[in-house]
Amino acid sequence: MRHILKSIGFGEDMVRRASVCAYESEINVVMYGGPGTLLLIADEDMITIEVRDKGEGIEDVEMAMKEGFSTSTDEYREMGFGAGMGLPNIKKNSDHFEIHSKKGEGTYLKICIRGEDSSDSSGEK
Repeated sequence: MRHILKSIGFGEDMVRRASVCAYESEINVVMYGGPGTLLLIADEDMITIEVRDKGEGIEDVEMAMKEGFSTSTDEYREMGFGAGMGLPNIKKNSDHFEIHSKKGEGTYLKICIRGEDSSDSSGEK
């Protein structure tokens, strides 16, 4: 993804932020989500990443968004994962972040990273 975004002409900051978000999302799908997809949409001034999985879903999204909260197994922690920073890192590196999850049905993330001169209708970056 990094190579593709650079070849399209996105700046280093946008590419770095998108890469962090994609990586954290991929790790969550592998660890918790079961089958999943990651869709990359790039237009002239925004990168959008949509992630869907068919895993167990997140029981308490609000708690899962807190830094340090993790439901990771000891096995994943021993491999260096499961520090409870995945979702907070995604939110921190995105300009717009949505998460929808239902227990037993999986999780959907929408992550938007805007160019430096872009703003939404509310004037926020």
